[in-house]
Amino acid sequence: MSDKANLPMAAIGDYEMVLPFQAVGIKPVVLPKDEYEKFPELLEKLAAENYAVVFIQEDLFINFKKKIEDINDNWNVSAVPIPGIRGSKGAGIEAIRSSVEKAVGMDIFAVK
Repeated sequence: MSDKANLPMAAIGDYEMVLPFQAVGIKPVVLPKDEYEKFPELLEKLAAENYAVVFIQEDLFINFKKKIEDINDNWNVSAVPIPGIRGSKGAGIEAIRSSVEKAVGMDIFAVK
């Protein structure tokens, strides 16, 4: 079994977005919109505490994409975008597309 099997998970975002994650054992980390500047430090802290997966509200994911890429490259954590309560802005599929392109060497999702 994987070493990550017992590592914690967290969800960062607005109260309404992250609270439901608590029902399935994921630590909710409430970050109001007026405190978004604290996100990079918070994400790095969770990575340093060996969180295996951090679900990130899509607005944060888009605004701090470079920091998230740095964390994914330098720490053993997976940062995953989750759509906001107003719907998806496409960050999740773009993150998957980018990861697959990096791994395979081409965009296999490209429409011809």
